[in-house]
Amino acid sequence: MAAAAQAQVSYGLKAGVNLGQYSNSDIDQKNNTSFQLTGFADLPIATNFSIQPGVSLQGKGTKISEGVAMTRNVMSIEVPVNLVYWIPAGSGSVFLGAGPYVGFNVSGKDKIDGNSINLKFTGDDKDMNLLDAGANFMAGYKLTNGFLLNAGYNLGLNQLVSDSEDKFSNRVWSFGIGFQF
Repeated sequence: MAAAAQAQVSYGLKAGVNLGQYSNSDIDQKNNTSFQLTGFADLPIATNFSIQPGVSLQGKGTKISEGVAMTRNVMSIEVPVNLVYWIPAGSGSVFLGAGPYVGFNVSGKDKIDGNSINLKFTGDDKDMNLLDAGANFMAGYKLTNGFLLNAGYNLGLNQLVSDSEDKFSNRVWSFGIGFQF
């Protein structure tokens, strides 16, 4: 029985483009274009349902053009756990999923009028919080050969800048391709 359950487990890789902004709508923002790379396991739990834990390198940030031009680029390592529903369709399956994530901001840089400033995530003079958390939403299509087309939305739920009266959290659209083995 354990061998049969293990045979159903599959693994995958996804990569693509991220379009990120922060949640504060009072500031004139544009999407910050970056990338994402995710490794995941697909663990079936019932017919057409699976759990997908993973590890992901996510580029996030925003572009602000209020007063001075600023681009914030942040790299995060995230651990998402998504519940996925599979709908057989044509020569593959449509998938819909959602779940929580925890992220660790590992590097970042602000570019202000051509000058670069490295971001700090720890200490009394930090620029951003080290931890990020939120919810993932995803949809896509998987061909029977394992090729994936996917889109997603990353809804950050915690405050990124601790000393700000305004709430700033991540809002990231993602689009990509992948392969599930």
